[in-house]
Amino acid sequence: MFNEKIKTLTASYNKLLEKRSSLLAEADKATEPDKLKEIHTNLRSLLDEINSSKDELSELEDLQKEAEEQRSALPAGKKAPKKVEYRDALNNFFHTRAVGDGLVSTDVGVTIPDAQEYVPEHEVKSVVDLSQFVQKFRATTASGNYPIVKRATAVLNSVEELEANPKLAKPEFTKVNWAVKTYRGAIPISNESIQDSAADLTGLVATNAMEQKVNTTNAKISELLKTFSPVSVGRENVDDIKKILNVSLDPAYSKVIIASQSFYQFLDTLKDGNGQYLLHAAVTETSPSMLLGVPVYVVGDELLGKAGEAHAFIGDIKRAIIFADRLDIQVRWVDNEIFGQYLQAACRFGVAKADDKAGYFVTVAAAAGK
Repeated sequence: MFNEKIKTLTASYNKLLEKRSSLLAEADKATEPDKLKEIHTNLRSLLDEINSSKDELSELEDLQKEAEEQRSALPAGKKAPKKVEYRDALNNFFHTRAVGDGLVSTDVGVTIPDAQEYVPEHEVKSVVDLSQFVQKFRATTASGNYPIVKRATAVLNSVEELEANPKLAKPEFTKVNWAVKTYRGAIPISNESIQDSAADLTGLVATNAMEQKVNTTNAKISELLKTFSPVSVGRENVDDIKKILNVSLDPAYSKVIIASQSFYQFLDTLKDGNGQYLLHAAVTETSPSMLLGVPVYVVGDELLGKAGEAHAFIGDIKRAIIFADRLDIQVRWVDNEIFGQYLQAACRFGVAKADDKAGYFVTVAAAAGK
């Protein structure tokens, strides 16, 4: 396990060093102050990654060396300890803060890697994770811009045989600025609770941290969804929704409906001319409901407005929002002065509005007399 992990980390570390060399070479050639400032900003961010990667690699090498020393110190004829699953070892570490068979470390900080299979995102069953629908990319700096190609509207020219090729219209780009922010918090836990608890602390912490991360990303994405052009639709009037889907939105957009619970209730009561309900229930537990061939995902009322208000985003959410993912959820212990620990969780990301024509913020009109 150690050799493969060390090999992967070493390759990643070497790539970071190559990137640093490339940036330094670029800095030597740059003459414009703005360009130099951008390169220096990228270098500072890159150096943080290099130092973090170096520390992680060094720690893992120390762990491998200590494990080998423990195995070589076993008396003749004695078998090595039974292999301990990483999850069990980490859970034991949470309880005892001591060295175990599978996690040989005296370091007080523990990070839950985002690639570990024991932290599956599907454990968050009660909340739709909106970040899975937007345009997500891995951010390597604290800020930047994301280029988006506008939809082509030009056409090719008719050319006679052997005539020179006419120039094609150049593609148009829009640059979307984004900036990463840090979101974090801590849970105070007494040492007595840590030592005496029989619960699976790893599972509890991982699930709770992931739930809080989804709540945070959803809140930031929904803030932007509410800034799209407002549209009001009449009660019991599916034609208003059809107009948004068929006319207001460009046919090139991939359409979804992000509906509040109250808006979903409105959709669930819509009928066609024959009295048949238009909303088709999900076929499987993981598939969405469908309205007029468009998938419908449900979030809480408070995410898009107030309790009891019927709101929805209708449009292409992937074209509408970009999500710069800088650091996935991270959990570590921090000492507290009152015989306890703080379990600190943090994540870093940024969201930005990319295409203001990609959707509409829809509200169901109030009933007459209200």
